[in-house]
Amino acid sequence: MEEEGQQRKFQKTERFGSKKFIVKKKENFMKSTCTLSALAAVFTAALIGITPMVSHAADPTDSTSNTASASSQDTPSNYIVLKGGIYSPSMSFDLDNFNGGNRTHLDSKTGFAGEVAVGHYFLPMLALELGGGYFESKGHPAAGPGESKLRVVPLIATAKVLLPLGIFEPYGLAGIGAYITDLDVDGNNSNFHGSTEVTYGFHAGAGFNINFTKSMFAGLEGKYLWAEPSFGGDHIKLDGFITTANLGFRF
Repeated sequence: MEEEGQQRKFQKTERFGSKKFIVKKKENFMKSTCTLSALAAVFTAALIGITPMVSHAADPTDSTSNTASASSQDTPSNYIVLKGGIYSPSMSFDLDNFNGGNRTHLDSKTGFAGEVAVGHYFLPMLALELGGGYFESKGHPAAGPGESKLRVVPLIATAKVLLPLGIFEPYGLAGIGAYITDLDVDGNNSNFHGSTEVTYGFHAGAGFNINFTKSMFAGLEGKYLWAEPSFGGDHIKLDGFITTANLGFRF
């Protein structure tokens, strides 16, 4: 018995300067994206791996623990969710050398946003979610030709506090993320591809799920993000709202 107890215990244990853009190849953007996406996959696998560790943490001879464990198995503790919607930037920005060396003010337009996330319920009211996605926005000067296109790949970790009310499940969320940002500029003189930058930021928001079954749900989510990459001294704030419709599956 002591040997079995010891064995069980052991088992639990691209930048642009003031006068010109530094042109970099688009492959850098894809390379950075693939690298950080691979890291996100490793973190996701580690998150899902927590499930068997938690399920074996209780004493198997305790009848109370067995009852709670059986009850928790009725509802799946992991989930995957697909999100699609819009990114609405709240900040405009200025760029040097946009048209013939002039500093130009550009507005920011609403663009597409999408995300895939994997999460784990540690408690019925607490979940941790790891996600990766894509969002974009175009900018236009108030006068004159040309435009800019901002493309962002976010890799984020989000904590959720939920209020299970049967079929209706509202929640609040907050988290941190790494944002791989790429900027293309099309002026009236020539086209430029800015460097790929990685910056870090925060986000917070709220949403709700409608539980069709124990294993399938849909809902709406809104969050605001704060991040500010810099391209050769030109600071571009990503601050804005991301609003999505969600479809998820528990397993």
